[in-house]
Amino acid sequence: MYEQDTTKYRIHLVVQADGVVDRSDVVGAIFGQIEGLLGSELELRELQRQGKLGRIDVKIQSRLGKSYGEITIPTSVDRAETAILAASMETINRVGPCVSEIHVQSIEDVRITKRTQIIERAKALLLEFEEPGIDPDSLIDAVRESQRIEKIATIGVDNVPAGPNVLASDAIIVVEGRADVINLLRAGIKNAVAVEGTSIPKTIIDLCRKKTTTAFFDGDRGGDLILRELLEVTDVDFVAYPTRGESVEDLSRKEIIKALRNKVPVEYVLEDRVAEYLASQKSEQKTPSVREPGREKMSEPARYHPPAPEGDAVISCECTEEIPDAVFEEESVTEYQANLTDDEEDDRPRTVFTHIREVKNRGTARLIGLGGEMKNELPAGEVEEKLGAMEQDLEGVVIDQEINQQLLDQFSLHGIRYLAAPSFTGIVRLPATIRLIPFR
Repeated sequence: MYEQDTTKYRIHLVVQADGVVDRSDVVGAIFGQIEGLLGSELELRELQRQGKLGRIDVKIQSRLGKSYGEITIPTSVDRAETAILAASMETINRVGPCVSEIHVQSIEDVRITKRTQIIERAKALLLEFEEPGIDPDSLIDAVRESQRIEKIATIGVDNVPAGPNVLASDAIIVVEGRADVINLLRAGIKNAVAVEGTSIPKTIIDLCRKKTTTAFFDGDRGGDLILRELLEVTDVDFVAYPTRGESVEDLSRKEIIKALRNKVPVEYVLEDRVAEYLASQKSEQKTPSVREPGREKMSEPARYHPPAPEGDAVISCECTEEIPDAVFEEESVTEYQANLTDDEEDDRPRTVFTHIREVKNRGTARLIGLGGEMKNELPAGEVEEKLGAMEQDLEGVVIDQEINQQLLDQFSLHGIRYLAAPSFTGIVRLPATIRLIPFR
């Protein structure tokens, strides 16, 4: 009989011998010296034959000419008979040729040990069983969300994660990873596809060339690098920006839709004119555009309708922002400006690029107010020492001077939204609230 069969009790003993002995010596001493001592009912060999005495386990080691060890004897007899067996072990005074002592350390009730294990396991199972269920109020949302997430698939030879409508839709949204695709599915947008790393898969390169593409990456340096690589290897039509420092996978449905509605044509991204585009959009909403005489065909504001992903939450939103004058050919704009009187030119909305053209190569710095107007202009070399006295209600700064980390940190304390300069060197920490606009 082994211990795991029908064991009720377990006798624990310690043994000490004045000499070097082995396990077989201890087992032999037990059977030899107990035989005939307890009568026929408690004969060890008979108990083993009946399955009432388990295998005697002995662990012994020798050190400095003496042996020490532990003995474990499992039994299935009653408590009184087990106690008698344990007491009889202490009568053994010789193991092999050596004088020895055996003492009972404890008698363990195996059933109590098992009951303790059962109780502890039952407690753990009960806690798992009593986990709170789904709130009835959110039951429908939970079912819909699981349905959306289950529809995520992989497409192409690169097995890129994608929503269910990517192949069928005329427009796609390119995001960074699988978690971004899942978050867009939660928002009801089913035509997102993930690049899964900084190396753009061939599947996505081919999709971008065939479909209207919006790039929608995280608002950090990693997202900027992936966008730069995507623009180098394939065609992109629009770029959507989350709040600086935010990840697409963490955005709420409202934030996702807002970012996609405010996407920027890729031409402005390639020319580092995103800030100008956003400023011109705000200006044209507030101030009617001045049109050149003789261009009646443009008297009505031009409208553009950015393609929205088929079947998602954005398709129901029709964008009707006016296209800014900057999208026309530069030659036409220059000709138009030449025909304006001084009063007409002063009334036109000032954009960031207007200020850049006026500051460039002049060694000056221009402080821009919230409405795009110039608040102050001073030599660029004096900006650093006069930063403390600058006004706090500034939209941005255009400066004809190289910007380093120290100067950038000082500008960020004034809450400006953009900083335009010829170059930025040694920048290792970019404030989340400032967009940098380099010009050459």
